[in-house]
Amino acid sequence: MEAKLIGLGVETFKIALLLSMPMLLSGLVAGLAISIFQAVTQINESTLSFVPKILVTIVVAIFTMPWMMNMMIEFTTRVIDMIPSFVF
Repeated sequence: MEAKLIGLGVETFKIALLLSMPMLLSGLVAGLAISIFQAVTQINESTLSFVPKILVTIVVAIFTMPWMMNMMIEFTTRVIDMIPSFVF
């Protein structure tokens, strides 16, 4: 029983990482591109780096929302199906 709980915890962290990865990576790439642009043009404006990263992250979240919802529904279904095995 403890092994099942540990496995469930590990799977929870894996799914959380997998679901957050597209948005984190897109923010990272956008931030890197903006930083290179700022270094080349010597424009040092904080809103220039913040606003595009937020917009890119929101767009990626919108486009990946169906995939994320399917992953969460499958995970939730598996967790609900496991409930009887945790009841003594």
